[in-house]
Amino acid sequence: MALQMTLKQQRACSRTSARQPFCATNPVVRPRRCAVRVQATAARNDLNTGLGFETMRDGVKVAANETLLTPRFYTTDFAEMEELFSKEINPNLNMEELNACLQEFRNDYNKCHFVRNETFKSAADKVTGATRKIFIEFLERSCTAEFSGFLLYKELARRLKSSSPEVAEIFLLMSRDEARHAGFLNKALSDFNLALDLGFLTKNRTYTYFKPKFIIYATFLSEKIGYWRYISIYRHLQRNPDNQLYPLFEYFENWCQDENRHGDFLAACMKARPELLNTWEAKLWSKFFCLSVYVTMYLNDHQRTAFYEALGLTTRQFNQHVIIETNKSTERLFPVVPDVEDPEFFELLNKMVDVNTKLVQLDADNNTPGFLKALMKLPLQERFASLLIRVLFCKEKQCGSVDIDGSASAVQLAF
Repeated sequence: MALQMTLKQQRACSRTSARQPFCATNPVVRPRRCAVRVQATAARNDLNTGLGFETMRDGVKVAANETLLTPRFYTTDFAEMEELFSKEINPNLNMEELNACLQEFRNDYNKCHFVRNETFKSAADKVTGATRKIFIEFLERSCTAEFSGFLLYKELARRLKSSSPEVAEIFLLMSRDEARHAGFLNKALSDFNLALDLGFLTKNRTYTYFKPKFIIYATFLSEKIGYWRYISIYRHLQRNPDNQLYPLFEYFENWCQDENRHGDFLAACMKARPELLNTWEAKLWSKFFCLSVYVTMYLNDHQRTAFYEALGLTTRQFNQHVIIETNKSTERLFPVVPDVEDPEFFELLNKMVDVNTKLVQLDADNNTPGFLKALMKLPLQERFASLLIRVLFCKEKQCGSVDIDGSASAVQLAF
C-alpha cells in the first residue's frame, strides 16, 4: 500500500500499459515487493472543532465504537481452509480456473492507479460542518473495511503457502489490493486532518470467528456489493460533476474492478466445494447471508443519508439499485437468493429503517433516564424483530451456477 509513488515508479508505469489483455502464453511476471505503510499523519486544524471526534494523539483519530453494524475484523479455522485448497484432499479444485485468476492478479492492472494529486487537500478543506463530519465517518468505515480484508487475506496467504502455493499467492495479491485501498483511504482521512492508527487497530480490535464456508459466503457478497457501490457512485458523479466534492470518487471506476476480481476468485473457491452450492443447507445459508449483507447495508446507509445527499444521490434509490444489481450477480452462483424485486421486500426494509431510526434517536437522547429508555425500546425492538423474521421468510428465487449439477440454472439449461 504505497501511499505515494516515487518518481522512478511513476516513470516505469508510464512506459507500460495498465490494462494488458490476458494471454496464457505471456511470461509470468512476479509482483515486485514493496514496503507497506499503514499509518497516515494529519495536521491539526480547526475545521474539525465541534464535530465530536476524539483523538488518541495529534492527528490520529480514536476508532469508532464497534457495534452490530460496524465493519468487523475476522478470523477462521485456517486448518480447514488448508483442506479446502489441498489438491490431494479436494479433487474438485479447478486449477485451470484458479491459475487464470492468479494471472489476472499478477497483471496488477491498478499498479499505477492510486497516485494522488494536489487537488485532494484543497478539496477536503472546502468540506465543512455536518458534511465534513459525515465524509470523515464514511472514510473511516471504508478504510476499516478494506484493512479488515487485508488482514484476513494476508493471514490466509501465510497459512496456505506450503499446502497450496497458487492459492496462497492469490490471497497475497488480494491483500496487496486491500492494503492499497486502505492506505489510499487513510491518506484521504489525513486530508481532513485525521487518520487511523491501523497498527493499533490490528492489535486491539475484536476479531469475529467465522467458519471457513461462512467467510467465503460473506466475503464474496462483500466484494460484489462493494463493486456495485463504487461503480454506481462513479457513474452518478460522471453524469453530475458538480457533486464531485472530493477527488477520491474519480478513482472508483478502476478501484471497483479489484473488488470484482476478488469476488470472481471467491466464486471459484465455492465451486471447488459443490456442497456449498448444491445442498439444502447451502440454500439456507445462501439466502441468509444475502439478507444479512443487504439489511446491514440498508440500515447503515439510512443512518447516513447526509453523505449520499451531499453527492446528489437519493439514499433509498441508491441502496435499492445496489442491492438489485448485487442480487443479479449473486444469483449466477448461489442456489437461492431473496427476490429483492418483489415489492414487499423493500417495503419491509423501509419499515425496519423507520423503527431503527427511532431506536437510534432514543439512544442519543441524554435527557431520558436509562430505565425509561429501556422500557420505551421494548415495543420498538419487538417490532424490529417481527419485521426481521418476515424478511427472513421473504419470497426467494431458485437459481445457481450452470457449472454446478443440480442447480436450478443447470436444470433449465438441460432443457
